[in-house]
Amino acid sequence: MSRPYTLFTGQWADLTLEEVAAHAAGWGYDGLEIAVSGEHLDAWRCDDDDYIADRLAVLERHGLQVWAISNHLTGQAVCDDPIDFRHQAIVRPRVWGDGSPDGVRARAAEEMQHTARLAQRLGVDTVVGFTGSSIWQYVAMFPPVPASVIEAGYQDFADRWNPILDVFDECGVRFAHEVHPSEIAYDYWSTMRTLEAVGHRPAFGLNWDPSHMMWQDLDPVAFITDFADRIYHVDCKDTRMRLGGGRNGLLSSHLPWGDQRRGWDFVTAGRGDVPWEDCFRALGAIGYDGPISVEWEDAGMDRLQGAPEALAHLKQFDFDRPAQAFDAAFSQD
Repeated sequence: MSRPYTLFTGQWADLTLEEVAAHAAGWGYDGLEIAVSGEHLDAWRCDDDDYIADRLAVLERHGLQVWAISNHLTGQAVCDDPIDFRHQAIVRPRVWGDGSPDGVRARAAEEMQHTARLAQRLGVDTVVGFTGSSIWQYVAMFPPVPASVIEAGYQDFADRWNPILDVFDECGVRFAHEVHPSEIAYDYWSTMRTLEAVGHRPAFGLNWDPSHMMWQDLDPVAFITDFADRIYHVDCKDTRMRLGGGRNGLLSSHLPWGDQRRGWDFVTAGRGDVPWEDCFRALGAIGYDGPISVEWEDAGMDRLQGAPEALAHLKQFDFDRPAQAFDAAFSQD
């Protein structure tokens, strides 16, 4: 159905936007899902007319478009507890400041508001990202955690994100939260609870990425149909499971990406276990016609091979839905 195919630039932040755009255009991508990361985008320059013109000019030179931008890294710091060395490594120095947790969270929230304004200036209506979570640390539920603590975690999320979403509403932009372990919504039931926490407001939707569902033993196809009205964006990444032999576990034993003792790994789309055709048929059934964004992550394959290969694999499922039922010729009506 000729959806646009984009390359997510988050894993390419060591290159300039110009360099990434040249690669993507050469491989046949239609556009970029540009990350607020590295040199690619700076949300704090959302009011700089010359800067906005420069970023759009890069795309125009390479015949590319932008339908969504992302700010996963800063979004992570809005709700996380604890705030520590991990966040210092991923947020801008302006957000980190003196490293005081409350200050980091406040400045991260401010940057997310600027990200909505930046999206509006770029002519984009969707921002993809993370929320962080003050309660992910309790996922094992031992030592025991009272229900009131979990409830307070969802309230903390709502209290911190509703003011951000107010700016999204003002800008006519939607936030697509990537359902992902370590976030406030990471599986089916936590997603339901997250939507309830913000009163199902339209500004808050979902970024569907099946790779994070596979290793949790969730059905990525059912997730599409269950949350049909909330799928605001699609990222495509694959996961290969390696649980055989009784040694490799789902929690992956603190082992690095690519270690063969892990129970699973992210791989180039088409080289893992995601049922891509079923997923694309479900996306067609719910009427999703937005961008299909390739998020390349594969510890065993060079990205210059993986990114074009993923695009070629996914495009084979870009078929039109039928104009009429296949048995329409037999109808007596």
